[in-house]
Amino acid sequence: MTAAAGTNAPPEPGLTPDDVIARATALASDLVSRQAETEKRTYYAADTHEAFRAAGLYRLLVPRRYGGYEFDAGTFLRVSTALARGCPSTGWMYLFGAAHALVVATLFGERAQDEVFAGGDFICPAVVGPAGHAEPADDGGWIVSGTWRYCSGVPYATHFLGHTLVAGDDGGPPRPLLFVIPRGDWTRLDDWGGQLGLRGSGSHSVLLDAVHVPAWRALDGVHLSQTSVTGGTPGRALHGNPEYGGGPLSFTLLELGALAVGMAQGALDAYEDLMRSRTTIYPPIVARSEDPYYQATYGEAAGRIAAAEAALRGAVAQWSAVAAEGPAAVTRESEWRIATISREAIRLSWQAVEGHLFPTAGSSAVRDGERMERIWRDMSMLHSHGGVAIVLASMANQELTRARFGI
Repeated sequence: MTAAAGTNAPPEPGLTPDDVIARATALASDLVSRQAETEKRTYYAADTHEAFRAAGLYRLLVPRRYGGYEFDAGTFLRVSTALARGCPSTGWMYLFGAAHALVVATLFGERAQDEVFAGGDFICPAVVGPAGHAEPADDGGWIVSGTWRYCSGVPYATHFLGHTLVAGDDGGPPRPLLFVIPRGDWTRLDDWGGQLGLRGSGSHSVLLDAVHVPAWRALDGVHLSQTSVTGGTPGRALHGNPEYGGGPLSFTLLELGALAVGMAQGALDAYEDLMRSRTTIYPPIVARSEDPYYQATYGEAAGRIAAAEAALRGAVAQWSAVAAEGPAAVTRESEWRIATISREAIRLSWQAVEGHLFPTAGSSAVRDGERMERIWRDMSMLHSHGGVAIVLASMANQELTRARFGI
């Protein structure tokens, strides 16, 4: 029998969400000392990739009928946060490679899913901004060419999810096309690593040269940030899991919040080490942990980061609850309202690091290559991401208000 018949069991049928969160936490402890080599390589090491594979991390959101674990969104994001706490670049690369199993399992039909999930492990970077171009193929599919930048997760990817534009009907405006292709259909460019931060996030570009995409692996007129799921989705019908009918836009923006929280937690860990190992500059010379100023600074940052984590978990719970209510509940208003909570989690995390931990860590603790310096760079880079700098900073407010007032 085939995977489509639902006979493929995951490698560890008894694996639980708590198990994989514990595994990610343990793996993250090894990532701290490897951050420099990860940045130099521009992506995490092959043995790290193998450890992730063996731990089942590339199957968390893959449907069970294809040998995945089909865990909830909250479990996946907690795993991603744990990895980002150990190494922001590794957490970023992992998340944006593994997260799009949810998108594909939600929006694409059974034939496409039978193909792309056949291997069980699924690593699929995605680019939301349309690039390149597509022309109709004789068989009803498409011929796609172009270069897509910022494909985080591509070094070990099994697939790629991209947007392009196709000519509008009767001279009308171009419309989006969402497509998914296997690894052999693209070339990875060696163009990542010189950025301010997230140098080890594997965010290279991919080049497509006249790639044929069959009709069932392309969604004409669909853009991930604008598609509506209120009428139901292929994934909800196919798998009977409401999370394969949840809001794709809000989930994408929750991902950024999960990474920000993990990075901030890593900065707090680094600061705690300084609290234990270093003394004050001016008399009385005592351990920083005994000094009222450092105590107040640590407590302020810890509180903001804890609040950010609580907000994020609450938002993820809302996302799952809305999906469980049924397709009609997944409205644009609910999506944008959840997204704004992720924005506040990012703000709280950044305020803790940029406003409290980084400036008081001491100049020697923010030298090139120090953990605090690297996290500051990585979180600065996060703020240049279009999802944070444009969508959450401005668009979310406007879209939430318009949805609320029916404009």
